[in-house]
Amino acid sequence: MFSTGQMIFAGLFVIAFATAIFITYQKDKKLHAKNYKGAVWVAVAFFVFIAILFAIKYTLKN
Repeated sequence: MFSTGQMIFAGLFVIAFATAIFITYQKDKKLHAKNYKGAVWVAVAFFVFIAILFAIKYTLKN
């Protein structure tokens, strides 16, 4: 389906992209810690809300 050259290119691209993302994240780590201090609690609240919706759906279905 894919040629050998395409597979090599895809592999190298994934490695280069992941490396670039990792390096960029390491540079911005302190800035993100300062600006997005409460983001974890927003994510937790979102997942709790979704869990409550599923619980309501399950209890009303039966």
